[in-house]
Amino acid sequence: MKRGNIMLRFLMLLAIIVFIVWWFQYIFNPKRQLLTAHEKKQTFFLDDSDNVRRNLLLTYKGVLFEGEKYLGNTEERFTVTKISVWPRQPNRLKGLTRDDFFEITEIIQRSYPDAEIEWGTPVKEFLQHE
Repeated sequence: MKRGNIMLRFLMLLAIIVFIVWWFQYIFNPKRQLLTAHEKKQTFFLDDSDNVRRNLLLTYKGVLFEGEKYLGNTEERFTVTKISVWPRQPNRLKGLTRDDFFEITEIIQRSYPDAEIEWGTPVKEFLQHE
């Protein structure tokens, strides 16, 4: 009986440890943090700066933007030189101003100072009518 009792306690402890590890992975998952910030209309920037092929995601005031990075070179090194950014749901742009798009550009350029930000439709047309 004592062996079974010890084994049961060990399995319960193991289950608790597995649950705690799973919970921490869930809480600190960047995609979950992005979705939470998106729902709360907060700003969150998700990017794998080491992987040029992976697009960046940014949520700002409830609008989710995606950016495609392009590798190029400067005088000193190869780096991301251009980023094309577009809203995933253009119908949610209502209420955003030019200053908001300049703020988004600044957020992206903090991580990619050498990159030229190119906006996709309909933001591009909106910014051209100054």
